Amino acid sequence: MTTIAASQVKELRDRTGAGMMECKRALEETSGDVDAAIQLLRERGVAQAGKRAGRETTEGKVGYRIADDHATMVAVGCETEPVSNNDEFLTFARRVLDVVDGGGPQAVEPLEDDRVALIARLGENILVRGATRMERDGKVIAGYTHAPLNKIGVLVKGTGPEEAVRRVAVHIAAARPRYLSREDVPEDEVSAERAIYEKQPDVQSKPETVREKIVEGMLGKRFFAESVLDNQPWVYEPGKSVGQVLREDGVEIVDFVRYDVGE
Repeated sequence: MTTIAASQVKELRDRTGAGMMECKRALEETSGDVDAAIQLLRERGVAQAGKRAGRETTEGKVGYRIADDHATMVAVGCETEPVSNNDEFLTFARRVLDVVDGGGPQAVEPLEDDRVALIARLGENILVRGATRMERDGKVIAGYTHAPLNKIGVLVKGTGPEEAVRRVAVHIAAARPRYLSREDVPEDEVSAERAIYEKQPDVQSKPETVREKIVEGMLGKRFFAESVLDNQPWVYEPGKSVGQVLREDGVEIVDFVRYDVGE
């Protein structure tokens, strides 16, 4: 059998977008002839996967699993809703969940050839959009997916009643916070927002002595209230902030992950 160099596999993969093992097998079958291997992959439909790699994947599924000591969530994207309900796509998504559950996000890598082959069969770009394995660490973990499409999913870790933590997961699915608390927001992002508000006409028109206070108020009511979980209006009772409700319910949230294949 012809010895296939790693550089040949890389060249074929770069030119076709096919998986590593698919490229190696094609080169072996064509005695190392890259052009012939490209033709072979095209005949099998695998080479077309490379052409689909740049397409947006705004459909798909998010799934999660909660065990005694950890929880797992993955998001697998595709291009259209019919494919998101295709049995082969759903089987692949379950396999992704299985391997991440067993070995963490890095365990997805061996499924790359299966992903490429599935692209060839279904004719759409397919991506693992997110994968996480959250350790319980003595805390409560709750999960939520927004049915029936299951395009949005959330895992939340905290302390307090499980049902209360799950309600936070539902809130996060709807409200899309990016940070847990103000302390988690990078200072350069806060500075950039502050600079924008400082230049707005309704701030510039005010006396210089009060501009700073106005800007800080705008940061709180706009930026932090939109981006930070603690500061967001509680979806179940918008007159209260999430932080206020958590204190009333004796709940502390220490981590969350949100996936949305539509974003």
